[in-house]
Amino acid sequence: MNENFDLQNYLIEGVEGVVSEALRATLKNPRESAFMLKFAKASRAASKKRRIAEDSGEHIPPFLICSITSKCNLHCAGCYSRCNHATTDTEPVKQLTGEEWLRIFDESDELGISFILLAGGEPMLRRDIIEAAGKKQNIMFPVFTNGTYMDERYFELFDKCRNLVPIMSIEGSREITDKRRGNGIYDKLISNMEEFKRRGLIFGASVTVTTQNYSEVCSGSFLDELSERGCKAVIFVEYVPVTEESRELAPSDPEREYLMEKIAYLRENRPEMVYIAFPGDEKGSGGCVAAGRGFFHINSHGGAEPCPFSPYSDINVKNTSLREAIHSPLFTALQSGDILLDDHEGGCVLYEKRELVEALIAQGIQLTDELS
Repeated sequence: MNENFDLQNYLIEGVEGVVSEALRATLKNPRESAFMLKFAKASRAASKKRRIAEDSGEHIPPFLICSITSKCNLHCAGCYSRCNHATTDTEPVKQLTGEEWLRIFDESDELGISFILLAGGEPMLRRDIIEAAGKKQNIMFPVFTNGTYMDERYFELFDKCRNLVPIMSIEGSREITDKRRGNGIYDKLISNMEEFKRRGLIFGASVTVTTQNYSEVCSGSFLDELSERGCKAVIFVEYVPVTEESRELAPSDPEREYLMEKIAYLRENRPEMVYIAFPGDEKGSGGCVAAGRGFFHINSHGGAEPCPFSPYSDINVKNTSLREAIHSPLFTALQSGDILLDDHEGGCVLYEKRELVEALIAQGIQLTDELS
């Protein structure tokens, strides 16, 4: 890694860039612009907290991903979460309570975390947690949802709490979306979008990018349709292969470069929407930003993991603070080693090198046993 690379500055500039683009995308919506101006101020204050911590030798990431439930009503083809057994059909046992999630949100606010992505399973099954998140106005909560549980109460909640932003999963056309997610899902998503637009509420779209749709989801026709329906953010998530059979769906380096070039063009020429790539241009960020470099993941049972695609944990927030979880032995080892900087075939370097991650956890357990 370039020794002169300043990760904290990179992350601060990235957060401020997202906030600036979001403000520009909502200029025609007075209520939304008013909220974004307030959030921009809170985001700057959070960045200052993280910079002060950095100067004292402590790195705090600006993003957190929280899978608030492991239950989901859909069976999307190739779902990494189901393949990892992190998502199920049954009611989860021993998942974090609403009070425990609210404590995590409070600690995040104190530390200077600006964005908490709520995921699942299907997060909208936990209305109590989403309502609690709505009260934390200093934090933006993108809610990654399949859209099937959108109802009148949720529309009213999103209207009342502008820091909650639904991000609905769509794969491109009706044919591609329904093929992966189930018959009728595309039409439900379009119906939701039309209702959000009618009410003057912002929403975003999450697109899983594969070798089969990478060109379509960057096309003018697809993005025009989203924009016309009121979409204000598009998050491109590169497909992570979870089986050997699905490896062919993971974008190759040329396809990832095509995606990043398209996003750069869109940011410059189509400012009516915000464009984010995950994991995005790792070269520009000095490597993968998981494991607490830029974000980390808390699963529905409280385990702190490097990212949703790397479901390994050596610490649980049920038993410790969020600050301690950020500096867990596993995260510390990953940040100080070379794994996050390694080349990989696509999707997620930690998933591809999962045997090394497992070895790090085993070493930590062995060291703890020796010291006890």
